[in-house]
Amino acid sequence: MTMSDELVPPLARWLVAEFGAKDVTVERMARLGGGAIQENWALDLVCRGGRLDGRHELVLRTDAQSRVSVSWSRVQEYRILQAAFAAGVTAPEPVALCEDTGVIGKLFYLMRRVHGEARGHRLVRDQLVRANGEVLVAGIGAELAKLHRLAPPVQGLDFIPIPDRPPALWRIAEYRTHLDGMRCDECVLEWALAWLERHAPASERVCLVHADLRTGNFLVDRGKLAAVLDWEFAAFSDPVEDLGWMLAKYWRFGAYELEAGGIGTREAFLAGYEAASGVSVDRSAVAYWEVMATVRWAVIALMQSARHFEAKESSLELALTAHVLPVLELDLLTRIQEIEERGA
Repeated sequence: MTMSDELVPPLARWLVAEFGAKDVTVERMARLGGGAIQENWALDLVCRGGRLDGRHELVLRTDAQSRVSVSWSRVQEYRILQAAFAAGVTAPEPVALCEDTGVIGKLFYLMRRVHGEARGHRLVRDQLVRANGEVLVAGIGAELAKLHRLAPPVQGLDFIPIPDRPPALWRIAEYRTHLDGMRCDECVLEWALAWLERHAPASERVCLVHADLRTGNFLVDRGKLAAVLDWEFAAFSDPVEDLGWMLAKYWRFGAYELEAGGIGTREAFLAGYEAASGVSVDRSAVAYWEVMATVRWAVIALMQSARHFEAKESSLELALTAHVLPVLELDLLTRIQEIEERGA
């Protein structure tokens, strides 16, 4: 008997009660790949009666064995997904939330299963993606524009803190706190944070940002955007943070000439955002947030590695994550030099 076999009977009983169904048959429950922070299970079921009558393909999303402290819980992530979906973002439809740990041993939520490819190293080499790259990245920019219309307060998202200072300074303080907590003496990161502090934009606009939208966190089906995934890092911040994160060099998976995630050009991505938002994007601010993105990923990499070496969460994936640090440090030195010498 597999773990999924053990979970099916209590899950089916919960589904009957949740959907008001006469009966629910779980035809398949299979672990999906990916996700160092969360577990995702494909769930094929048939509901007879109730609010979800019929056959459905869903995803059950729950915590993995360990999680990053800066990520939201599954309950919180579900609330964020609800807000994004209601705002018209192309995201999986949220279906149900279970806050009873007695069902499968931990909290979980259900969302519609969307078909497509998310793995970055495959997307940047996919012929349909390459042929449609400019349209695809413009569409991703438009999705961010939809999300950025949500300014605090947003109903159901009162657990997300609102920056009490310019968002850039808020982020700098956050990353310094993480480095101090890990007792890390990373000279390049500290130098980059000092540079970011000196050049912080005095942004007055704060909105809901995805904070992790990049190649690897969206689904593409036959060259077209199918869904924006992984909402566990969403925050209230400067909207340009999302633009800089998508353009950071690390997320190009070797296709470095295509600055928007290894898929399309920088200008196509930003033009898609501007057309959908009606906002003219300051290119120098984008360059600034690219630097911030690289610092952030370096800090996360160190935190992931610490989970293995210090928190004793035995995982080869976690242990090896910090190996990207020298690459990120070189990216920081190079990008800051480019900004200093030639501007954004």
